[in-house]
Formats: sequence, structure tokens, C-alpha cells
Amino acid sequence: MIRGEVTWLYAFDIAHDMRRGRLKTVLGCPVEPWVQAQDHRVPRQSFFHRPQVVRLPAVAVCLREGREAWAERTLKILPVGGISIAFTVEVEVEQLGDLVGWHEAPEACGSEAVRRLAQEVVEDLREALIQPLEALEDEEAYTVFRLDPPEEGDAEGWLERNRREVAALLTQEEDAQRLCEREVEETVSRSIGYYRDDLVVVDWDAALVVDRRGPAADVVGVLELANLQLCELEAYDRILDRAVESSYEDLARRKKRPHGTLRRLSELRVDLSRLSDELTHAGKFLGDWHLARVYDVVAARFHLADWQRVVEGKLGTLDDLYQVLKHDQSNRAMLLMELIVVLILVFEAGTVLVPMLRK
Repeated sequence: MIRGEVTWLYAFDIAHDMRRGRLKTVLGCPVEPWVQAQDHRVPRQSFFHRPQVVRLPAVAVCLREGREAWAERTLKILPVGGISIAFTVEVEVEQLGDLVGWHEAPEACGSEAVRRLAQEVVEDLREALIQPLEALEDEEAYTVFRLDPPEEGDAEGWLERNRREVAALLTQEEDAQRLCEREVEETVSRSIGYYRDDLVVVDWDAALVVDRRGPAADVVGVLELANLQLCELEAYDRILDRAVESSYEDLARRKKRPHGTLRRLSELRVDLSRLSDELTHAGKFLGDWHLARVYDVVAARFHLADWQRVVEGKLGTLDDLYQVLKHDQSNRAMLLMELIVVLILVFEAGTVLVPMLRK
């Protein structure tokens, strides 16, 4: 018998930014900083990004086998205008293959339900949001399977014996035997552990955590933060796409008065550079080496560094467009000044020549 939990993570970009300061309540529930379990040794002067956490009331859900259960709900708020909503239910199955269908969340934890909840959060946080989105974009979803440690206490040995089933679970394949050996190796290659009885296997759409519930919460928190970072980077990418396209249109039209475009580009460059820097710093784990390694693994799987380079590249493109428009504006100003000088010279010449011609 396999016991554990399934957690469905949903990340949303809800605003351009948030006003700094600790929130007191959200949806009537108290807000508290995220606290690590610290199951293993960490440095005394450790630093760990602590988003604000809200533990919402549990909701009743109808599970796949027809029984009802309670789903725990937590909300994490990132100060750059992003939120992450997690639904967690306990599971008990005969074999790993029975968990494949759990990638799809029950209706009470599904996409429509979580979007309604996210919209309620946005309305409750509206006074703290800066430029909230009129309509939420699609959520960034991720599934985490947490299983109790194997009875023999050897997590790596358990993974070696069940590597094909684990790969099928994370890739959502019903028939584990259909997977080729290379795909199995690729899926289970991103694994990491700390003690003999725990491990984490990270894939693009889901992760497997073998550990006790308390220590596993830290790992799930790292996965949640990385998923939220991916969501925010995708949001920045969309904003930059629109800004670059708009700037190209302004250049093509050769607007006579580019002041508005320059001001908009200048503000956007500063805001996105600052937000991108804050988002990157949110992933710093300067105290807990194990969580830092977990973060490195999931960041590599999510290609967060590639997304960051894309965002920085588009910020560079915006900077180039800004410089082009600025240069164009300077040229127009210089041309106007030259025309004024010419007119002054013509006027002065006229004041001299006209009296002479009259004589």
C-alpha cells in the first residue's frame, strides 16, 4: 500500500506590482510568513525568501474512487504581484500506476474553481495592488506527489527498483512499459536526496517527493516558488512583447511627437528591470544547501535561466528602441534649433538690407 498526498499548484500573475508592507488578513484569514521545518542543519545566519502565507479553510472534494475527502488550501503571495494557490489531498493506492490519473484535479480543485478563488483574492487585495490585471491570464499549473518513505528506509534503492513506474507517473503515461529506456533515464535523472529515506524527482509538469510530511513541505515550497517564478517570467515576456510591438509601430509611423512613447518606454524599462531583479532575488537560498540544490534542479528543469535571458534580451531591445527614439527626438530638436537660427539670421539680414534698398 502506498500512502501520501497529491498537491496541485496554480500560479497566477495578478498585478504589475504590490505595495510593500505586511498584509494582515486575506479573505478573512490571517497572513503569516512562511516558516521552514528545518529538518536538517542550516547555518545560523541563513537567509530564505519567505512569502506571505494564508491558510484557507479546507474544502470537500470528490475523489476518483468516489469517496469524499477534505482538500487543504494554502495561498502564497509574492511581492512582485504573483500568487500561488495549493490544494492538497491525502491518497492511498495499491501501486504507483494508480496515481497517474491524479494529475487531473477534482472539480473542486480544478482550473475553474481555482480561477474563481484567485479572482476573489485579487478583489480582496485590490488596495495593495499596483496596476492589477483586468482579466487573469491562464494559470501555471504543477502537480506534486508526496509519498511516505519506504519501509526499508532506502529511497534510492526504491527509486532504482521503480524507476520505470516513477517515469510513467511523472510523464502521465498509463502504460509504463511503453516508455523507452532513454525517456525513463531522462525523467528520473533529475533526482536529489538528503537522508537515506528521502528523495525528490523533478520533471517539467510534475514532481515526486519521497519524505515525511513536515520536511517535504519545504521541498514543495521550493517547487511552488519556482513555478510562480516561471509564471511571472512568462507574464513579463508578454508585457515586453506588447511594448516592443507598440514601439516598432511608433517607429514605423515616425511620430512627430515621441514624448509619450519615450516616457512610456522609460517607465517600462525601469519597472521591469526592478521587478526582474526582485524576482531573481526571490529565488536565492543562501542558507539551506539542500533546498538550494533542489531549487537548482527545478530551475534547470523549468529553464528559468533561459526565460531570464529572454526577458533581459527584450529589455535590451527596449533600451535600443528607447535610444533610437531619443536620438530621433534630439535630431528633431537640433533641426528646429537650426531653423530658428536661420530665421534669426534672415531677420537680421532683412533689418540691414531693407533700409539699404530703400535708399
